[in-house]
Amino acid sequence: MQAHIVRMHRVCALLAVLAACAGASGCVTAAIGAGASVGLYALQDRTIGQGIDDAAASQQVKTRLLAADSTGFSEVDVEVANGSLLLSGNAPSAEHRTTAEMIARNVTSVHSVYNEIVVGQPSGFVRSAQDELITAQIRTRLTASRAVRGINVNIETFQGNVYLMGTARNERELQRAAEIASTTSGVRRVVSFMQVVAPHHQAMASGPPAPEYRGAPTPGY
Repeated sequence: MQAHIVRMHRVCALLAVLAACAGASGCVTAAIGAGASVGLYALQDRTIGQGIDDAAASQQVKTRLLAADSTGFSEVDVEVANGSLLLSGNAPSAEHRTTAEMIARNVTSVHSVYNEIVVGQPSGFVRSAQDELITAQIRTRLTASRAVRGINVNIETFQGNVYLMGTARNERELQRAAEIASTTSGVRRVVSFMQVVAPHHQAMASGPPAPEYRGAPTPGY
């Protein structure tokens, strides 16, 4: 109950900031962006408070990474869903990979950290564009599927490897989301970190993440 009250206070504080900010020309863009985010959280199965917590955790980790090494962590992506944090992308060394995980684990609102950072050279423009296309295709297919509530699924793609975050209403939906991603053109591998939400959205079901799916190799990838 106390946690709920704290989150409601955060929502009220955010709305107050938006109201105060809306009249200032320098704040209009930020207000629109924050308002859109709150609207998105309201449509998802996670609470608005959880959405705000996740966004704050993601920003906090990104800020700390760039403060530690703006060049070394420039290609690291941070995604947070329901307190679970995914690190993906690439870093120049194993030390960078380890440091990124340590920074992520020091954020109090994060309870799980999945480190999928690859040590190596950054992706080129063509590869990055291909990854963006893969993400867009998966998003379109999830949205069109009657078996998956696509708005609850976060998608990260790096060098053809797809990572799914977010929630599913049951095991079948969790499996179906991974199947859709794995059969999308250009996908090399799919790893799902999605969690099953209890029927009344009050608790996260325990258990391991969904199994890994591998897509058919695509020439040139």
